[in-house]
Amino acid sequence: MDFATFLQISDTALRFATPLLLACLAGLFSERAGIFDIGLEGKMLMAAMSAGAVAAVTGSVWLGLFAAILGSLLFAAVHGLASITFRGNQLIAGVALNFVASGITVLIAESMFGQGGRTPPLEGAARFANIELPLAETLRAIPILGPFYAEVISGHTILVYVALALVPISWWVLFRTRFGLRLRAVGENPASVDTAGVSVVRLRFSAVIIAGVLCGLAGAYMSTGLQAGFGREMTAGRGYIALAALIFAKWRPWQALWATLLFGFLQALALRPDVVESMTRLAIPVPFLDALPYILTVIVLAGFVGKAIPPRAGGEPYVKER
Repeated sequence: MDFATFLQISDTALRFATPLLLACLAGLFSERAGIFDIGLEGKMLMAAMSAGAVAAVTGSVWLGLFAAILGSLLFAAVHGLASITFRGNQLIAGVALNFVASGITVLIAESMFGQGGRTPPLEGAARFANIELPLAETLRAIPILGPFYAEVISGHTILVYVALALVPISWWVLFRTRFGLRLRAVGENPASVDTAGVSVVRLRFSAVIIAGVLCGLAGAYMSTGLQAGFGREMTAGRGYIALAALIFAKWRPWQALWATLLFGFLQALALRPDVVESMTRLAIPVPFLDALPYILTVIVLAGFVGKAIPPRAGGEPYVKER
C-alpha cells in the first residue's frame, strides 16, 4: 500500500468512524450510569430519518440536525421511563426501541415522500458542507505530516470535528468533574449515592438524555453528512458495533476513539478489495470484507479481546430502600 492509498483509506475510515464514535460515547455515558443501552441503533435510525426528512422539506441542514436530536431524545425518554421509572428490563426495552425504529422510520418516510421509505436526495444547504481547515494547502508540502493534515484531518463536515472534540470533553466530564464522579458512582453503587442525598433517578435520566443527544448527532451525520439522505435501515447495525467498540474500549473515552477508528478502518478496507489483495496476495471475497466489522463485533462480545468489566450496577433497576 503506497502512502497516497493509505491517506485515502484513512480519510474514509475517519468518516465511517464518526457515527460509531458518537454512538459509542452515548453508550459510555448511559452505561457508566448503570443503564445498558441496546437501543443505540434505534435512536440513531430515528435521528437519521428525522434529519433527512426535515432537511429535505425545509432545505436547512440545521433544522434537520435539530429534528434528529428531538427524535433521538424522544426514544431516549421512552427508554428512560421504561428502565428507570418503571424499572423494566433495560435490554428488552432497548431491543423493543430498535424494532419500533426499524418500522416507524420507513412508515414515516414513505408517507411523507412515497419513495419506498427513502427521502429525496439532499443537496446544497440541506447537507453539511466539508470544511477546509486553516493552512491545509500551505502545509501540504511538508513531508508526511502535511499531506496527512490536508487529506485526512481537513475536509470533513463539522460533525466529524464535533465528534473528535467530544472525546476529551467526555473524559474531562466523567473523570474531572463532580457530575462525572457521581455518574460513575451511580453505575457502581447507586445505594451509596442515594445515601449521600443525591438523586439516582435524576443522574440516570441525565445520562440517558446525554446519550439521546449524542445518538441524534450520529444519526444526523449519517443522513446529512456521510450520505445524501435517509434510506431504509441505513444504520446497518452500527449501534451494535458501537456497543462492541465500547466493550473493546473498556468504557473509557480515549480508548473508544481508537476502537471506533479500528472499526472504521475495516469498513474502509471493504471498499478497496484491490488494496487488501495486494497486501495479502489473496483474492478475498468482497462480502467477507464487508462482514469484517461484524465479525470483529462478535469476537469482542464473545470476550476474546481481554477482560472487560462493566459497571457493577449496570442493567439493574435501583429500588430505594425505605
